[in-house]
Amino acid sequence: MVLSSFLCPGILIAGILLFLIVLPVIAINKTPGLLLSWLDMIGVVVWFFGFCFEAIGDAQLSQFIKNPANKGKLMQSGLWAFTRHPNYFGEVILWWGIWLMSISMPNSWFTVLGPLTITILILKVSGIPMLEKKMAENPDFAEYKRRVSAFFPLPPRNI
Repeated sequence: MVLSSFLCPGILIAGILLFLIVLPVIAINKTPGLLLSWLDMIGVVVWFFGFCFEAIGDAQLSQFIKNPANKGKLMQSGLWAFTRHPNYFGEVILWWGIWLMSISMPNSWFTVLGPLTITILILKVSGIPMLEKKMAENPDFAEYKRRVSAFFPLPPRNI
């Protein structure tokens, strides 16, 4: 029973995707005793920026949702005024930061599969496409979509 549920295609695919995403972390953790390089320092800064961007976007959305006056409305202020998905943007950026830290490890060229996988999943598969399909039910979404960038934070467009 346990083996058959492990081999379920959905679980197997999720496991493979997770493995691909964490390749940079595996490379970093399997290389003992290396000193930090300038790429590591840049990677930490990129990771921190992505982490903060995601955390701030999530906190802003949480506060917005807690306010009963916002029921049925779209979050369109704070970071949400510059990108429709600040949490996804931050998530992708932090994985690229981890990748930057991994490329100074020997024979780690393949670790680029990690940030590429999470970027593709969020942009094209399970992140933005699924959420925007749900958000399209909101009457304010079409105008918000015209004004605000889907992923990269940009100044809002005038319509």
